Parts: sequence; structure tokens; C-alpha cells
Amino acid sequence: MSIPLDIWGKANTEGMRSMGLKSLVVVLFGMVSQIAAQNGIFLSLYTVTSRSVTVQWTKVPGASSYKVKATPKGSPEPSSYSQFGGNFLVGSVNSLKPNTVYIMEVEAVDDTSSVLSRAEIEELTAPDVPAISKAYSKLSSSVTVEFNAVQGAGSYILRAESESANFFSETEVSSSPGTVLNLQPYTEYVLSVMSVNSGGRSQPSLPQKAKTVLAAPQLIPTSPSSSTIQLHWSAVKNAAYYALDIIMEGSGTRTRLNTTELSVNIPNLQAGTTYCTKGNAFDVGNIPGDDITVCQITPPPPPLISQITLNSGNPQGLVVNFGNVQGADRYVGLSSTGSNCTSTGSQCTLSPVSCGQNQSITITAINQAGPSSPSKPVIFITFPCSPQTLWVEESVPGSCTLQWGAVTWVEYYMAFIKRDDGTEELCNTTRTKCSYTCQCGFTYFMNVFAYNRAGSSPPGQVLNYTTFPCCPKNVSVSLVSPETLEITWAPVRGAEVYETRAVGDSNLILCNDTSPVCALSDLRCNTRYSIVVCPCSERGCNNNCSATTKETAPCQPIITRIQQLDPFVVSVSWSASNTGAMYTASLLEKRGSHTCRSTGTFCEVTSLPCGTVFDVSVVASTSAGSSFPSFTVPLETVPCCPESFTVTQVTQAMTNVTWSPATGAKTYITTLTSPRGNAKCQTLSTSCLMGCITCGTNYTVSMEILSSTGHKSLCTYHGFSSTTCCPWSVKLYRMTNNIIRVFWHSSGSQSTYIADLYGSVSNYTCTPQAGANFCDVSEIMCGDVYTVVVAPLSNGSKIKFCSQRMYSVSCSGSNVGMVIYRGKRSLD
Repeated sequence: MSIPLDIWGKANTEGMRSMGLKSLVVVLFGMVSQIAAQNGIFLSLYTVTSRSVTVQWTKVPGASSYKVKATPKGSPEPSSYSQFGGNFLVGSVNSLKPNTVYIMEVEAVDDTSSVLSRAEIEELTAPDVPAISKAYSKLSSSVTVEFNAVQGAGSYILRAESESANFFSETEVSSSPGTVLNLQPYTEYVLSVMSVNSGGRSQPSLPQKAKTVLAAPQLIPTSPSSSTIQLHWSAVKNAAYYALDIIMEGSGTRTRLNTTELSVNIPNLQAGTTYCTKGNAFDVGNIPGDDITVCQITPPPPPLISQITLNSGNPQGLVVNFGNVQGADRYVGLSSTGSNCTSTGSQCTLSPVSCGQNQSITITAINQAGPSSPSKPVIFITFPCSPQTLWVEESVPGSCTLQWGAVTWVEYYMAFIKRDDGTEELCNTTRTKCSYTCQCGFTYFMNVFAYNRAGSSPPGQVLNYTTFPCCPKNVSVSLVSPETLEITWAPVRGAEVYETRAVGDSNLILCNDTSPVCALSDLRCNTRYSIVVCPCSERGCNNNCSATTKETAPCQPIITRIQQLDPFVVSVSWSASNTGAMYTASLLEKRGSHTCRSTGTFCEVTSLPCGTVFDVSVVASTSAGSSFPSFTVPLETVPCCPESFTVTQVTQAMTNVTWSPATGAKTYITTLTSPRGNAKCQTLSTSCLMGCITCGTNYTVSMEILSSTGHKSLCTYHGFSSTTCCPWSVKLYRMTNNIIRVFWHSSGSQSTYIADLYGSVSNYTCTPQAGANFCDVSEIMCGDVYTVVVAPLSNGSKIKFCSQRMYSVSCSGSNVGMVIYRGKRSLD
């Protein structure tokens, strides 16, 4: 929407020039408020100044013009009017009073001057325009503005602009004077002020110009010596010269120094004293800029050492006393040995202190400017060091001499010699050795101190010296295992450790222990040893003690062969290099053992049980003891035969063989042998079914038994005869007089057979004459189905596994009719 400038008034044209059109539009639309609507027209405030109010309305159909009226609220003063054409939607009423409430009314009028719609709102005009009375700068970053107060103004806005600095800002203040901040040093600004109330802001006042002063020089002080301070700074732009005022702390004396340089040197100052410097930069108009004040202390004067003593603390230290000097914050003590200390008082401790030193000590005072010159050095000699490398010489038994290495800065030595029973000797000498009486079997504790004016040396090496202990008595040697001897004895005084030596044919075995007992293990078997117990101390071992002899047990035999001469006799052979040994061979099993003895290299064990696993070992024995058993060799005898054995015929061609469990057996192989054929079965259990049996045949029964390791036994049992063969082609024939004939074929004519007919009502049995293959059943009941079985007799008992046939016997009147074959039937 395009808005003519004459509608906005003077204040708005100035705002557009200073802020730009885009900023102005944002401000104006941000000020739209108090929307009113009546009879179809919507009215809202657009902008307000001290002398005008601009409103905005909505277009009304048919309106040819709009009339805007401003009436002072509650005042008899007349209203002000403005008339606008039908295409205008924004309009202003000018020549109003500042800080006054007006009722703004807009009427939409048609061509006949009739009012189509009307709306009104209330608005307060801005306060009157203030006037700047004075604008000045006291700081390089601000300008202060003084102006008159305006009635109705709640606050004021200070506007600052600078084209050279490309700067624009507005600062709100509550009253005069007001200050504009964040400005640049030595820069000219155009300043104006506007009054503000709830209605809006006034037009800017007439502008005034003001220039900020110079920035302060950034002084950087240093003090290179206790009588000099140096100042330097970076150049301040537009500065003509610099003014420095130097003041000593605690003094009213002020020294002014003007310079165009960027550094100055201030001499002839007091040590340890603080000086403050105020600095300004002046422009060509002799106007001072910002001021800055910096303070700098000079280094302190050197202190004076009054006394050095050695304290008794842990660790020890040298206490250095000195006088305090002006301006010192702290003091640092330094020794020529490199140790140092720090203090804020008049005393400093150098720690730790080493022995035997000739030290040069100084004290330096320090403050923030730096250190003073070191004090005059003082020499101090510390206490002597402890004598080192103590040793004892015993030229003859009972006469000992304690000796030590010499140390520096010493006046005399004192040696302390204490025996372990509490007896003590003292030796004071200027030499480096002392003699004393030493007895056998005692331990002596010795140390040596060195002395000078500073005191005694610290505790040094404590030397333990033990004289030779005496030989032990009541030495006892016993054999606790074939290759281990245990030696015991009574403890002796002065012995710290006992060395037991066992000397055999060509080897030496040693045992070191602090207890009066020793076990010599891994000795050579079947060997005589000479055993000596030597008590030892730090001095050494007493090697003059008597020896005891003891023989070890025989060597362990090695089984070379085990031969089973028969199932119940075994020969055991071994190898060994023992002298005069008796050997015992043992065969161990769960139920007991079997042994044999010999002085040679073999023996025989008899009456061994079958099916048994033995652990075979050999032990050698002499008067010294028994050897370790030889490594065990397993031996297994052949498995036993079953005590019971039964063969039962299940069918004509199959038998069931059962037997009792056999000791040592793992696998059973059963064989039935005959001229007409053989049968065999192999099993891990105690029974098996054997097929392919020939009926009417005599068999030889045998069993082969294998153990889990493959040992074998062959067992033979009584013979077995299979049953007579069952007949075949069994048939029924109808005969006269209600007789049924049973007919069959058989393989042998010497067997006796029996025929059975089983019906649902009656059963019948017939037996043939000797050598015949048929028999007759008379008076059989007709009209029934019969199961027919013909079986041979074995030992008077009927064989039960012969096959059955079914026949149907019909009736013809009261007589037997037709006989019909119905098929076979399996055994029940």
C-alpha cells in the first residue's frame, strides 16, 4: 500500500530520513492499536505525534469520502477535521495539542452526504518536544546531555548519530541529564532528545554536536631494580602528549612528568616501596582524556642473617634467623648444597640436612617486583656422617676387633658393643677400631657414632657378629622312607642355621634348616652315608663336628617278566642291584593276596583263582628297611567256566541256551556241533537263541569264554539231542461208520506219535500202532471245526511246537458228512 508523505506529518518524514523506509514501516505497524468497529467500518490507530494523530480504516462499499474528526476529551475546545476521498483508507488530523486525549471519529459518506458507517477511538498525543541545553564528554566512551523537562513525559530518548563512525543509537532515560554509553574515543556525535508518554514519542529536538575525549594510555609498569621503575604504553590515537603524576605511597609528594615518548624510566627510588602513577593523554586543544592509575613496588633490599642453628626435628634442618626488610612479601633461603626454604617471617628452615657438609647459606627477600640481592653468605658445618663399612676381625678365638671406615669433619668416635645376653661394652676413641672379648656361641650387636661441634652422627650401620656355635650332641638318624633319612639333635647356642651333610659313595647331599631336625631325601638307595650336622651362623659353619653312619633302604626292583606257566601258576621275574636283599613278589586282588619270596631274581606263585585281575609288585628288604614297591604290573588269569549250563529246544529248528555268570568273563561263544551241521552264537549276556537246529540229531556242546582283555577259556559240557521231527502233510479222511482217520508223513518209523483233535464241543485223541503213520477217531461229532495236531513223544512227553491244521467236519443227517481243510493255525 502506498501512503502519501503529507498524511504522516513532519515527525514521520524525519523518521524515514533517519531510519529508512523499511524500519519506519515496522515501527508504524507496530504502533497500530485500539481497533474500533461500528456499523461495518473498522477503525484503528496508525501513528501519533505531539501535534497529529493518524488513523486507518476499512473500505465501506458505496462510500465516496471519509470524514476524520479529532475532539479533545472533556474540553470545550473545538474539534479538528480532515476530509479524504473514497480511495483513501489512512488519514491524519494535524494542529493538535501535545499530551492531550482526543476522541478520533471516522464517518463514511456517500454521494448524497448520507453517513453510511461511523467508528471512533480514544488516543493520547505525544508530549511536547524538549530542548537540549548542554552536551559534553568527560569519558572517552560516553556523552552527557542536559535538557529541559516536558510536561506529561514519562521518559526521554537520547539519540546519538555519527556518520564517520557509522553509528546510530537510542538510549531511554528517566530525566535530565542523560548519558549515552558505548561510544568511541575522540569521535564527534550528533545528539537529539525526544519525550515519551503512553501515546507515543515526540519529534526529535534540535540537534547538538559533542565530541568524546581521548582514551587513557594503557600504562605497563615494571621494576628492574630496587631503585628504578619503568613505564611503557602503546600510542593513543590523536594524542599530542602524555602527562604522568608519580606519587610515593604514604607521601604527599607528587612529581609531574610530560612526555611525547611511549616509555619513561623513573630513577632514584627507595627499595621495597610502592609508587603509583596517574597518566592522561592530551589532544592538540590541551584537553585531557581518560586517566589511568597504576601502582608498582620496587624490589626489597637484601636481608642480614643473624644466626644459624641445627634443630632436632625429623627430618633435621638448619634454622636460619634474619632481619626483615621493607617491602618484602616472603624470603627464600638457599644453601650451596641445593636445598632451599621459604618464609614470610624472620626464620626459615633448610631441610633436610645431610651429614658431613660445609654449607654456604644466603637469604633473598622477594616481593611482586622480584627478588632482592642475596644476603652476605654464612658458612655452617653440619654433623658428621655415620661410619660405614663396619667389620670384625677375630684373630684368635675369644679376641675380636671392631673396625670401620673414617669419615670427614669428625673429632672423635664412640663404639657400642652389646651381647645378646644383655652385656654391653663402650669404647671412646679417636682411631677407627676398638678391641673387645668375644665368647663362642654368642651374637654381638655393634654400631659406631661420630661427633663434632654440631652434634653426633645419625644412627648408622648395626653390625651383627656371631661367633662359631658348638657342635650339637645326641644326633639321631632314622630311616623314614626308603630314600629319606631324618636327623634330629639338640639345639646349640649361637646357631642360626644347621647344615646337614650326607656323604655316600660319590655324592654329597646338603640340607639347610633353622630347626634341629632335617630330612635328607632323594638319597641313593642301598648306600651307606656318613652324616655330619654342622651348626652355622653369619660367621660361618663349624666343620669340626663328628659324623654318624646310616644305610638307606634297598633299591626299587623292576619287574622284567610275568609268565603264566598254567592257568593257576605264575612266574614273576625282576631286576635289582641290591646287596643281601630278600625279595617278595605280591599278587593283590580284592579278596586278598598271593606271595612268593626269593633272594634271587624270580619266584613262582601257585594256586591262583581263575577270572581274577591281580596287581603284581615286588619289594626288596634288608636290615636297613624295605624298598619302594616296584611299579605295578597287571596280571589277569583266564576266565572261569559257568557252573550251570542248560539247552532248551524252543521250536523244531531253534534252541534257547542259558548259563550262570562266569567270573572274569566278558564275551561268551556257544557252539553246538554235529555231523549234520553246527550252530554258534556270541553274546555278552548269559543266554542266547540258536537257530538252524536239525531235529532228531545229537549235538556236542562247548563254550569259549573271553575276558575284557582277550584272555580265553574253553569249556565243554554234556551233549544235547534235538527232538524227533514233527510230521508233515497232516490230513483228515472220512471213513465208514462215522470214523475219521488222521494221516501224516514222518521222517522216522521208530518214533511214537499222538494225534489230537480239538473242537468247540469235544476233543479227541488217537495213537497209531507202532510204525504206522495214521490213527482213527470213531464216533466223532459232526458239524464242528477241529484243530488237528500230530506230535511225536519225547521221553513220554508230547512235543508242543508242532504245527496245527484246521478241518471242518460237516453232517449228513446224523452221520459224518464232508471233511474240508480250513487252513493252518499258528501256535497259541
